[in-house]
Amino acid sequence: MIADLYRPGASALHRAPAGAKLAGLAAIGTGLFVIPSLPLSSLAFVAALAAIGASGLGWRFAARSLRAALPVVLLVAAVQAWFAGWHEAALYGVRLAALLLLAGLVTATTRPSAIAETIAWLLRPLRAIGVDPARVGLAFGLAVRFVPVLASVAADIREAQAARGLDRSVFALAVPLTLRTLRMADEIAEAIDARS
Repeated sequence: MIADLYRPGASALHRAPAGAKLAGLAAIGTGLFVIPSLPLSSLAFVAALAAIGASGLGWRFAARSLRAALPVVLLVAAVQAWFAGWHEAALYGVRLAALLLLAGLVTATTRPSAIAETIAWLLRPLRAIGVDPARVGLAFGLAVRFVPVLASVAADIREAQAARGLDRSVFALAVPLTLRTLRMADEIAEAIDARS
């Protein structure tokens, strides 16, 4: 069964329409890139933490989200420090952390079906050039639902490899994870074809 990232709740953010949340996320992301300011990015980061608190998801959710995003944030910051200096590293790191927290907040307070319906509604004008909005919306919904599934599969593989003494091998994790992901993608594609 495919799990999802949605956490039920009664906060104002949970009740807000999916379209408004996605538009807000897009606007904030665009604003942070158009105005490359460390204070603005820091403000967005603090606002994301405050929104997580107000949504009732709890600080554990924030800590887990930050821990999951930390390797990517550190990698981006290290590359920026190497090529552009420490100010750029801090700017890119804080901005990416803020956007990842906000994206996690949107997916945790929005049902995947609502995201899929919103994407399909936005793409309706593209029906004239042969795009099937329902299928694209379904693909987006499935992509959101696949995140925890892949994390669970990776954890299972890591445990199995650790039992064999291969817990430090990236190759031993990457190959089975890729194969299982492709197998799941084929099964989902067949299900979508059978449904349409």
